[in-house]
Amino acid sequence: MEETEDFVGQGPHPVDDDLFKEPMKKRRRSDRDQRFRAFPSVEQSALKEYEKLESRTRRVLSNTYQKLIHSVFLDDSIPNGVKYLINRLLALIEKPSLDPIYIGLFGSTGAGKSSLINAIIQQAMFLPVSGESICTSCIVQVSSGCCEQYEAKIHLLSDQEWKEELKNLTTLLHRTEELDREEADAWDRDDAVEEAIWKLQMLYGNGAERKNYEELLRAKPKGKIPTSRIITLKAEEAEELSVKLDPYIRTHRRDLDGESAETQIWPLIKHVEVTLPKSEMIPEGVVLVDIPGTGDFNSKRDEMWKKTIDKCSVIWLISDIERVSGGRAHEDLLNESIKACQRGFCRDVALVVTKTDKLHLLEYLRERKVGNQAIQSQREAVLERNEVIKLQRNRILKEKLKRKLPADSKVLEASDLVYTVSAQEYWQQALLTEEETEIPKLRGYIRKRLLDKKRRMVTKYVTEAFGLLLLTDSFNCMENLPNEFLHMSGLRRFVEEKIQLLEKVIDQCFAHIKQPLQEGVRNAKASYRRILGTCLVRSRGNQGFHQTLKAVCLKNGIYASRTLARIDLNEAITQPIYDQIDPVFGGIFRAGKPTGSALLPHVEAFKHSLQEKMMEIGIRSGWKYDSYKKSFLIQEISAILGGLEDYILRKKRRIYESLTTSVQSDLKPCYEEWNHGEGEGKYCHHADPCFIPGGWSLQGACRRQK
Repeated sequence: MEETEDFVGQGPHPVDDDLFKEPMKKRRRSDRDQRFRAFPSVEQSALKEYEKLESRTRRVLSNTYQKLIHSVFLDDSIPNGVKYLINRLLALIEKPSLDPIYIGLFGSTGAGKSSLINAIIQQAMFLPVSGESICTSCIVQVSSGCCEQYEAKIHLLSDQEWKEELKNLTTLLHRTEELDREEADAWDRDDAVEEAIWKLQMLYGNGAERKNYEELLRAKPKGKIPTSRIITLKAEEAEELSVKLDPYIRTHRRDLDGESAETQIWPLIKHVEVTLPKSEMIPEGVVLVDIPGTGDFNSKRDEMWKKTIDKCSVIWLISDIERVSGGRAHEDLLNESIKACQRGFCRDVALVVTKTDKLHLLEYLRERKVGNQAIQSQREAVLERNEVIKLQRNRILKEKLKRKLPADSKVLEASDLVYTVSAQEYWQQALLTEEETEIPKLRGYIRKRLLDKKRRMVTKYVTEAFGLLLLTDSFNCMENLPNEFLHMSGLRRFVEEKIQLLEKVIDQCFAHIKQPLQEGVRNAKASYRRILGTCLVRSRGNQGFHQTLKAVCLKNGIYASRTLARIDLNEAITQPIYDQIDPVFGGIFRAGKPTGSALLPHVEAFKHSLQEKMMEIGIRSGWKYDSYKKSFLIQEISAILGGLEDYILRKKRRIYESLTTSVQSDLKPCYEEWNHGEGEGKYCHHADPCFIPGGWSLQGACRRQK
């Protein structure tokens, strides 16, 4: 019931008594023209036509709205139907032109995400480039707008959010008295502990790691923290903003000497939004997101990390040429990207291999296994190696996607799943031409995505407006408003019957997941001890096990560090289940014919049955020559049920993550027991990390989520 109310509250056009609101102002023509600077002339012409059609439609809607408002202005009792129409007009007038397209650049530190963004936006050193002691420390969003200046907004953790992290950091640093000297030394050298110490020293100064939670609450941070928790930076030139922004998003590892006031508040930064003015390289409506590969120790930042991944309609998995051939980090990022296709709005995944200009010629020639043609230069070797990488990784990526996604997924039809780029060569062009660096190819991909989305949006917008205008345009006065009543009882019965049938179909769709779910549960029960042992790898024997496990338990099974691989025990335990259900789950939410397990086609069939019924009622009610009523009501059915489809897709994430969430909830008492010290003496000296009680039921956790 709560979810039903939630959906109703999100309807596209609620009746509002505030009828006389002024519609938002139109964008000036000069501003609109600036939006097309990133496009070639042919694409500019298409976009201008879309923009012109949308603008004319908005103008007609606005004029109609004003006329209708004037016609009812002095009337004290406005019928609900007229209120509905007025609010629908206003909602359409103020509907955004285009929801942003989020393109997530997802990769480990040093993979080349910032360098790639710099090349795409044509600003060589705009974002800091990772080095041995430097890395981008938070999520950074880069977009363009019609502003005159370069602008950055730095969002900080709220006071309550920082208190939560501070409590966890001080708890993590608290050593148990039972540790002997050797264990205590190992504790202090652990990466999780080192990072906690570094954060506290950065914000509060040397010695902060020795203070308890209450003492640090009373301590004054070294840097100035604005009460608004937002820092806004502006500049006339890109280089000027880059210099101002640099200390906030550039992290100098373990070096506190001479830190600026800006760097000192780094632990509080949640994310950064950068807006470029009238970019000729990145069109307005596209947001490039630099996403760190491991998440964050802070709960809110880690939650935002996942939500950012999920709202991306495109994910580029960034891996440099030396790390693309494998390794746990690369596989973890790839799996997370594929999961985004299952639980989020992602429709496209591609592998972007960076730093492809790197090649040791003599070593490559010695190990070369392809082609008989002699290699004459470094450039020829780079181009040949890049083509080989494309063919190999394209095949591997497509095979992995096929195992996880439905066979008719759009991403499997993509001609380019792998790009080989070089940001350095884009600027220098010592070996490769600009086209061969494939930076222009990525820009072309971005433009195509935006153009396609704009076309779909305008088509839907004009169609929706047309049905509404057909009805409102016929209202000459209040007396002529239609007052016929539909056969409500018969229509209600019809809708209720169709809803019952739809509910049965939904059950049938999800019934397909029962068998793979049971198989996955059996696999998970048989392998969870081995999985947990793999998650809690101890690189120095048993050293580090105790403190790593404590960090994991502090966050209910999750530990995300900027330097180490992400640990998520809940997700790892349920991975054997996801391995079984992923193809079926993807099939439930795919588009296609209303057969098999696909859910959305059945919603579409439900919509068509209502529209046909409405046409039948219209004919019986004498609407043969009054087609505006029929067109309006049929279009409203599309609008309402279009909202239902969006609602289903939003809920998809909750459904998909319900297994992990349920497991985490069931294991919370175990995490708390261990974290409060009751499990320390029992487990800190042993290699077996499986502190999960034998009575815990994985299948029960799954059953509750059904």
